[in-house]
Amino acid sequence: MENELTPGTRIDHEKYGEGIVSAVSLAGYEVFFARGGKMELSISNKDFEVIEAVESTDDSPKVSIAELEKVFDYLLDKTGTIPEPVEFADKWTGGTLLLKPHDEKLKPHEMPIEGFFHKIVMVRDRLRVLEQNINSHPKLTDEDKVNLQQYITRIYGSLTSFNVIFKNKEDHFVGTGK
Repeated sequence: MENELTPGTRIDHEKYGEGIVSAVSLAGYEVFFARGGKMELSISNKDFEVIEAVESTDDSPKVSIAELEKVFDYLLDKTGTIPEPVEFADKWTGGTLLLKPHDEKLKPHEMPIEGFFHKIVMVRDRLRVLEQNINSHPKLTDEDKVNLQQYITRIYGSLTSFNVIFKNKEDHFVGTGK
């Protein structure tokens, strides 16, 4: 295939910016983007430009996970998108989240609370990236930016119920009420 990407290839995507291909499947590419994190791109997706191609040969050097992590850390640090560490309130460590349906015939769903916490933090981090992208968007008017920012603020307000899981107040979601 002519434009087939290989692991290690650097690309520049119209929407997500610079990224590195980490895996290739029959259906698409797994790419780690500095601005958007891990994304799956379809093989048919052509919204990117190859910055630096990596030839696929049996004698090509293999990149270890540790080496890839160093590259991603560098890219994320360089672009200022490394999420700040968020401490989990100690009272929840090792705990379990239990979702119990009202219908007793149905089984409850249980998951480690750390997994749930991780998902909430990822929502918060992605909202912050969205805010940055809106504020730096060259085609949006100031009025458009303010209108979109108001929606994000309302989303933060809707998420304030989850503040109980954060150890530090500065990690809390803050809506329009504060």
